[in-house]
Amino acid sequence: MKAGFLHEVRDGVTPRASALVLAVLALQLAFIASYIGAFHEPTPHRIPVAVAAPPEALDDLVVKLDGLPGEPLEARAAFSEDAARRMIDERQVYGAFIVSSSDATDRLVIASAAGPGVATALTQIITPLEDAQERAFMIEDAKPALLGDARGLSGFYLALGWVVGGYLVAIAVSTSKGSRPANPHRALIRLLSLAVYAALSGVGGAAIAGPLFGALDGHLAQLWWFGALLVFASGCCTMALQAAFGFVGSGLTVLLFVVLGNPSAGGAYPAPLLPPFWRAIGPWLPPGLGTEAIRGIVYFNGAGVQRAAIVLGGYALFGLVGTLLVAQIAQPRQVVIPPTQALVPVGR
Repeated sequence: MKAGFLHEVRDGVTPRASALVLAVLALQLAFIASYIGAFHEPTPHRIPVAVAAPPEALDDLVVKLDGLPGEPLEARAAFSEDAARRMIDERQVYGAFIVSSSDATDRLVIASAAGPGVATALTQIITPLEDAQERAFMIEDAKPALLGDARGLSGFYLALGWVVGGYLVAIAVSTSKGSRPANPHRALIRLLSLAVYAALSGVGGAAIAGPLFGALDGHLAQLWWFGALLVFASGCCTMALQAAFGFVGSGLTVLLFVVLGNPSAGGAYPAPLLPPFWRAIGPWLPPGLGTEAIRGIVYFNGAGVQRAAIVLGGYALFGLVGTLLVAQIAQPRQVVIPPTQALVPVGR
């Protein structure tokens, strides 16, 4: 009885199945570690902030802000208030500290649409400094989130939806027809189908976020083309990884786009509040690229969108070339059999 049970176990749980279970366990634990590691203790680190002050005080103030314990700020001198505001518009900084030369009331200009967590952190950093100098200061939100975009997170959720759709459709195709296309023509058909899906997904997501719910209204065309690019790039990359590594390629996609990409995307906690590892990888992964570009489209006149489009184009190119190349290498080779020679009759 015992021997029979062990035989059933060995027969039912193959080495391949055991390896896949262990891989899923590792992916699950990595998911938990990545999210908790990124979000368990958000700490400001070198938040870019413009500083405008009277000329005689500007340099000293920049040095003072840069030298705060823990280096929460990266102060950048702006020689006028207009220059400081342009730096916010161009997404060079997350806010501006305007020191008045005429009275004892200064201003902190924030951009909550770029990330409410950073705006809150700037307020918490500047408040005790002003209190120590017995100066009052006002807070002005130069880029508030739209009424339907609660806490400025709609762009983050939209980007995640597009990325998830891109890799899920690639996984769905591989589940029904195999991870590796049978030949380059099949690979091309898959890629063209993905392009059609990306166009539909792009307009659908933009319509839901804009006209339907009014969260990111007024930018339907820009969001449509960018969403299509984000979906296509995510799906292409997934197809290439699956074509090269089979089922393992799906796991690699989840590792890149979900385990590492989501917590580093800058949704609730933008890059300056994340630990170094997540801060470094976020701007290069599709969720982070999507989140920042959508915020750029809606709130910052397109600032940062060009860089995101170029990097996503690289993902798409990798996916296109990788998928077609693997299909070319893996397709069955045709063996040419020479025609049989005519039989010579022997006798009558």
